[in-house]
Formats: sequence, C-alpha cells, structure tokens
Amino acid sequence: MSEVALVERLAAHRTVGSVPREQLEWLATKGRLQRIEVGQVMARTGDPIRDLYVVLAGRFSIRVDRGAGPRKVLEWGPGDVGGLLPFSRMQKGPGVTTVDEAGELLLVGSSCFPEMISRCQELTAALVHVMVDRARRFTSSDNQFEKMMSLGRLAAGLAHELNNPASALARSARELGARVFELEASALALGSIRLSAEQLAAINAVRLRCQKPGARASLTPLERADREEQITAWFADSGVRGVTADEVAETALTVEDLEALSGALGEDALGFALRSLTAGQRTRALASEVEIAAARIHTLVAAIKGFTYMDQSSAPKPVAIGQGLSDTMAVLGAKARGKSVSVTVQVADDLPLVDGLGGELNQVWGNLIDNAIDAAPESGHVEVTAAGRPDAVVVTVADDGPGVPAELVEKIFDPFFTTKPVGSGTGLGLDIARRIVRQHDGHLELESKPGRTAFRVILPRSKEA
Repeated sequence: MSEVALVERLAAHRTVGSVPREQLEWLATKGRLQRIEVGQVMARTGDPIRDLYVVLAGRFSIRVDRGAGPRKVLEWGPGDVGGLLPFSRMQKGPGVTTVDEAGELLLVGSSCFPEMISRCQELTAALVHVMVDRARRFTSSDNQFEKMMSLGRLAAGLAHELNNPASALARSARELGARVFELEASALALGSIRLSAEQLAAINAVRLRCQKPGARASLTPLERADREEQITAWFADSGVRGVTADEVAETALTVEDLEALSGALGEDALGFALRSLTAGQRTRALASEVEIAAARIHTLVAAIKGFTYMDQSSAPKPVAIGQGLSDTMAVLGAKARGKSVSVTVQVADDLPLVDGLGGELNQVWGNLIDNAIDAAPESGHVEVTAAGRPDAVVVTVADDGPGVPAELVEKIFDPFFTTKPVGSGTGLGLDIARRIVRQHDGHLELESKPGRTAFRVILPRSKEA
C-alpha cells in the first residue's frame, strides 16, 4: 500500500482521523502494516507490550483470568487504538489477546514515542484520551468482577445461613398438620366422656402451668433425664391407656401433674386428658418452632438488605458503621462456623456516623472480614472493633493467623496480587477496598506480625454528627 493511500485510511480512522494531516503522514511513515488472522494469539499474560496498534480492519480482544476462568474484558475493532500507549503504565499484557476477526493493523514501536510526543501534540493527546478511557474500562471491569465474586460469596453465605431455619420451618410445618388432626381428635374424645366442672378445672390448671415460658427449658439436662425416668416408672405402675410415657416425657408434664390429674379424674378419664394435653403442647411447640425459624429467615433477609443497601439511593449520607458490621457478620457467620473460627465484634456505644455509601463500605467490611477468616487457623479468632476518635471512626479487623511476610507487605494492596490458592481469590479485594476507603476521604492501614494481622480503616466523622 502506498503512503498516500495509508494516510487516507488513517484520515478516515475514528480515533486518529481528526489530527492534522502532517501528523498522519508521520504516523504512516513510522508505522508498519501487519495482517492478523482469526485465532492468532497476539500476546499472552505477562508478555511485554512494545507497539502501538492502530486498528484499520479486523477485531481482537483480551481475556483475563482472575482465577475463575478467562473473561473478555476489552475488545478492539476498526477505528480503535490499542497496545502500548504514550505515558501508559501498562507495560505487560494483563491477559491473552486473541484475534476474533481477520484484519490489518498499523504498528508503531515504542521507540518512536519520544518523537511523537515532541512533534505530534494532537496525536499524542488523542492517544492519551484513549489511555484514560481504557484504564477506566479496565477498572470498571475489575470492580464489576470483584462485585460478582463478592455476590457469589454472599449467596453462598446466605444459602448456609438460610438452610437450617428453612429446613426447620418445612419440617415443623409438615408435622404441624398431623398434630392439629391429633389435637382435634383428642379434644373430641375428651369431650365425649362428660367431665365435671371441677375435673375440667384440674386439667386446665395443669395446661396453664405447662404453658408458662421456660416450664421445660428451665430444667438442666440431668434434671430432665431424672424427670423422664420418673414418668416412665409412674406409667409402668399406673396402667394408663391412650398415651405413652415417651409422649408425656416430651412435654412439660411432671410426675406431680400426673398424680394431681389421677386424683381428680380417675384412671379411666386420665388417658383422655393426657392425650389432649400432650397433643396441645406438641402443637404449640411446633407453632413456636415455625415462628422462630420464620423470624430467623426474616432477620437474615433484613441483614442482606442492610448489607447491600437495597431500595436506597446511591447518594452519600450518614452511615452507621455498627449496623454495617452486624449485617456483614450475618452474611459471613456460616463461613466462620464452618472453619470453627470465632469472631467477636465490639462497637462503641457512642460510635459516630460517617458520611458515605453504606453498600460500598459494607463491601470493605466484607472483604476484610472474609480475608481474616481465611487467614485465621482452624479454631482461630477474628476480632472486629469500631471506636471513635475526635475527628474519625476507626474500624480494625484482626486475625491470629501467621501474618503477612515482610517482603509481601508492600505488595498486598497491588491489583491482582493474592496469597490465596489459584481460583480462591481475585487479588482485587484489598485494592478495591483501599480505593473505596480513599473515595470516602479515609485511609486503610496494615500492621502484621506472626500471630496477628490487623487492617485498620480510618474514616472521617460525619459532618452532620
């Protein structure tokens, strides 16, 4: 292709076409044309980037693997500029660059950049705009990926937390139907024997005593075992029919209750009364289990809404750090229990508010506490504290793990740096946490030694406090 024809193609290029023609002529003189074919690997992860790519035709993309498989993060087509850009700090490929559609590139070597910067100001400015936009897109992609990873951890934690109350709710609800039928049948049977008012009053007195809060829970395991043994022995001597000793032992009925009812009702009516009392108590116990399980699920859903700040505006406003830490632990509690790691959260009663976005701050707490649980040994401990200072709020997340080696302390906040096994971490959590803290005019500090690693977040107090 002649130089004149190449300049005409550059003049029609979306990114560089608006610069003065003499600069396009310089670009055509310094560049070299290269064909690209479908499937061609232009660069691999970590390969040095040496050339500026002016895309004349075709299409290529970069895929980055953060541990969860390759993911396309950026694509270039006709009219785009890629590769090494003036003033760019991206000197090595962050992923694998592959040709998706055959085409043609104009390559300009980095050795030409000093001359470009001095002679082609408009061209350089256009390329700097591309660099800034590319950095923004990479950052946005990284943030989105880390948020998706956080969402995955959130979903896993929520699934663990919801499993027990949901299973209890389903189990109790199924059994409740059968118990209601038994309750109705026992009530009809009791009514059929036509008890006197005095006998009904005796039954009701025992029912009311058994319904008192803690009537059964107040017993120690040893006391409960003794009571069940006494009830079994009493049944062996009484000859009561229609109900078993095991059924009565599951309730709050005592041997004293059985003696009182036996004296008031007689042997024939006692079986009917005990059947009614046991059915009623078991039904109420199941209803209580359903209520407790449903309340637990409601609490977890409220914590998730608080953690993500669902249904709330994205404008900064005063945020209660203590509530955010509580919601975060509701999400990560299952992970800590699974590793037998104890987590204590201590929040000062008079903790000031901070100005910011609650959902983003909760992402910081989630990353730091999640990392601390990973770093702590089996049956280890994580300590989370939040305290106020005259000008700031300080949140500290500390674990009793092995610590961060001295040679890695300076790298710990670098993007894509991780000490976790492949597939277990993106290397973006701490980088994003630090960026969020900085956006809130705060800073994130690290202190580490064997047996204790502490991340400290310092945020300015709310101006409305």
